[in-house]
Amino acid sequence: MAVLALTAVRLLIEALAETGASRSAQQRLRSGGCPWRRRLRVRRTRELAGDRWPYGTFLQRLAPPVRMTLLQLGVRRQVPAGQIVIHEGIRETHLVLLEEGLTKVTVTLPDGRSALLSLRVGGDLVGEMSALNNEPRSATVTTCGPAKYSVIQPDRFKRFLKEYPDAALELAAMVSDRLRWSNRRRIDFTSYPVKLRVARVIADLCRSHGRQGPDGVVIDVRLTQSDLATICGASETSIQKVLRELRSDGLVDTDYRRITVRDLPGLRQLGDLKSSDD
Repeated sequence: MAVLALTAVRLLIEALAETGASRSAQQRLRSGGCPWRRRLRVRRTRELAGDRWPYGTFLQRLAPPVRMTLLQLGVRRQVPAGQIVIHEGIRETHLVLLEEGLTKVTVTLPDGRSALLSLRVGGDLVGEMSALNNEPRSATVTTCGPAKYSVIQPDRFKRFLKEYPDAALELAAMVSDRLRWSNRRRIDFTSYPVKLRVARVIADLCRSHGRQGPDGVVIDVRLTQSDLATICGASETSIQKVLRELRSDGLVDTDYRRITVRDLPGLRQLGDLKSSDD
């Protein structure tokens, strides 16, 4: 009996050891402790840290080492189209760093309708105001298609800004650009006809998301005519007519979701934009 008891104890100890090892392995998997998962994460981050971000986005503004540090701060998520990433009026303080996909920023009007403020693309940072001033969200951010992004907690982001002062300066420049865009659109909607509004919006997109190509300035934001119509506060039919006129005038070329500005000075003149508007 003593031998049987000792054997049973030995088997129980071995079973417990195996269970503990299994739990430990599972814990390593959950925490990303496996070397191959860590290597995959590092490789993915390095790929994202490359110079592939649209001009004017927050990630594009940063030096590659700083960009890679920022990309490692958050928890990555992947969502389908129509997913609300940030809710207007909610008191929360995390930031969202977009990595892939197109999102729209909207606010709710007093009559219940939704108004489009802007579009955000991969490389853009959203939610920074609530993260820095602890106020409720000022707008809703919704994905227009499948998207990938990182959720960054405000304390980590503030430490990042302290460690990299150049990133803080770029953040201030980005917020300034967005304020300028918002102020200009308020004036445009009340003062200018559709063609001038379209010219001004496209010229602004050249400044914020344009890159020089062989045939002119290529806008690195993939926009549908519906997107452009919403930004300009016009019907899609009106946008189609204006784009045909701009093509006929030799000011722009349009391809699938891509706009190339062939004559930026001419477009700016059409939009009644002066050098002081830059």
